[in-house]
Amino acid sequence: MSGPVFLGGSTMRHVLVMTSAASAGLIAMFAVDVVDMYFITLLGEQQLVAAVGFAGTLLYFLLSLGIGLQIALGALVARAEGCGDRVAAGRFCSSSLWFNGISSAAIAALAWWQLPTLLKLLGAEGQVLDYALRYTRIQLPAVPLLVLGMSMAAGMRAVGDARRSMLATLYGAIANAVLDPLFIFYFGWGIEGAAWASVVSRFVVFIYAFQVLFTVHRLPQSVSVAQFRGNISPILVIGLPAVLTNLATPLGNSLVLRIMSEFGDGAVAALAIMARLAPLAFAAVFAVSGAVGPIIGQNAGAGRYDRVRQTLLDASLFIAAYVAVVWLLMWLLTGFIVDTFTASDSAGELLAFYLQFLVGVFALNGLLFVANAAFNNLGRAYLATIFNYGKVFLGIVPAAYLGASLFGARGVMIGEALGMAVFGVLGMLTALLLVRRLQREYPPLAAAMPEGSAPEDDDPMPRSAGP
Repeated sequence: MSGPVFLGGSTMRHVLVMTSAASAGLIAMFAVDVVDMYFITLLGEQQLVAAVGFAGTLLYFLLSLGIGLQIALGALVARAEGCGDRVAAGRFCSSSLWFNGISSAAIAALAWWQLPTLLKLLGAEGQVLDYALRYTRIQLPAVPLLVLGMSMAAGMRAVGDARRSMLATLYGAIANAVLDPLFIFYFGWGIEGAAWASVVSRFVVFIYAFQVLFTVHRLPQSVSVAQFRGNISPILVIGLPAVLTNLATPLGNSLVLRIMSEFGDGAVAALAIMARLAPLAFAAVFAVSGAVGPIIGQNAGAGRYDRVRQTLLDASLFIAAYVAVVWLLMWLLTGFIVDTFTASDSAGELLAFYLQFLVGVFALNGLLFVANAAFNNLGRAYLATIFNYGKVFLGIVPAAYLGASLFGARGVMIGEALGMAVFGVLGMLTALLLVRRLQREYPPLAAAMPEGSAPEDDDPMPRSAGP
């Protein structure tokens, strides 16, 4: 890329372009997850669906680790790019890739060692536990590939290459979609076949993203051991709170799953189906948080906080409109979705209740996604951590327990939705207040420098980004 691409032009246009590209890849990936779940339901065992629910919750912990680590890479690269320092951007990219690969491998190994205990803590037992173990043990060794693929895609987005970042995810999803029925039915591997298809897709994403980042953008730079050690501190400043922030969601999901497991395999199956449907339905909401990060990062690097604030407002407007359309479609398609994915009346009733009455709340949850992207790219990653854990422990979990005691399984879902809504609104208000304060404290860097020039000091991190 020739230079920072988000410092001029309509912020809404940047939001739409980046979100559209990211959404296409996510929709493909999440669609494969839904089809995967559909294939598993065709095997005719409710226990298999419940097993995927337990395994998916555990694997989402590790996916959240990858999301947190890629946030650090994307934020550091985007902010250095906003300063016009491609060398610093490349060194941050290389150091982050090394750090992310080593960290994810160590955590995957730890999860393998304690896998039965972890699944039992989630509530899996008996035959369901056996299925979950078989499924998870195949996928765990590929976790480092997943994290590195996600991290390299974040590097592409940080320099404005949304299209190729999308293609990395898209190619992986296509590979998974092709191999799923082949492995599950033709070879007769069942639930293990679904797991192996996912592993192959991780390799596809990694190979494509590696080729683009290293040969097309030539972003990574050679780093010495001393430079790597020096970069660990800024990586951890963003990455550690970002990892903790993203672990809050699967932690909340696991606690909700534990509460829901008290109402039987049908309730767990319904929750597992929702966990696969929601990312597909709200792919654009998930995508917008990652899409606005580079826009916020580059403009913060140049001190353009007016554009940062407008980006937050544009992203919020987009989320509200998108969720309204999805809610209407879900309501109209409730019967079809329930008939397609559920194998019991109890699971069907819970799924229908979610589709008709709780889908709209995701708009408010989406506000927290965008707010967290702002916190991570404005040097206040700890705020994202505070809000996500507040959402889980002060919002979702207490409300879910109360709902379960008052209204049973439906009450669990209602409590979860209310907890998300309250903290989504509070998070966005806090992000807007932070931007207003930073705008008063720091002048625009771009206005004080000739176009295309870089800061004279050796610090690749702009002062306008805050501590």
